[in-house]
Amino acid sequence: MSRPAAVVLRTMLRTEKGTSVLGQRKYLFAVDYQSTKSEIKRAVEELFKVKVTKVSTAILAGKPRRVGAHWGYRPEWKKAYVTLGSGSKIEVAL
Repeated sequence: MSRPAAVVLRTMLRTEKGTSVLGQRKYLFAVDYQSTKSEIKRAVEELFKVKVTKVSTAILAGKPRRVGAHWGYRPEWKKAYVTLGSGSKIEVAL
């Protein structure tokens, strides 16, 4: 059973690296940690009505953080680089 698109995609990343790849028809998304490339592709095509040609993912390790004398880690998270087909575009307000 496939999960809803709103569960798979968390947010579009508006970072310096994310905006630098916009000219190459690539978009960065923070996605659910357990989502697969096919789920990410289906979710982007469903939400933005575009044609996705490639999805690359990266898992980022949690960084150590400290609050007072207590140490802990931020959670690991996953980001996805989504490449769109020619003629497809997602309108992004920067």
